[in-house]
Amino acid sequence: MDTTIRLIAKSATWQVMGLFSMTLVGYLFTGSLSASSGIAVAGSLTGFLGYFAHEKFWSNITWGQK
Repeated sequence: MDTTIRLIAKSATWQVMGLFSMTLVGYLFTGSLSASSGIAVAGSLTGFLGYFAHEKFWSNITWGQK
């Protein structure tokens, strides 16, 4: 099982990667760097919190583990 600090680090690095990809996708759709950055930041924050909560939830479930 991961420690909480490791889980935070994994979540953060995953979201940084997502931030860059969402900015690119947002820019392709909007043509605006500021709009695409806002979309990416909002998505990263909600994704970070969702990933963290999801991992914490599943770390307490023993189903499927050996």
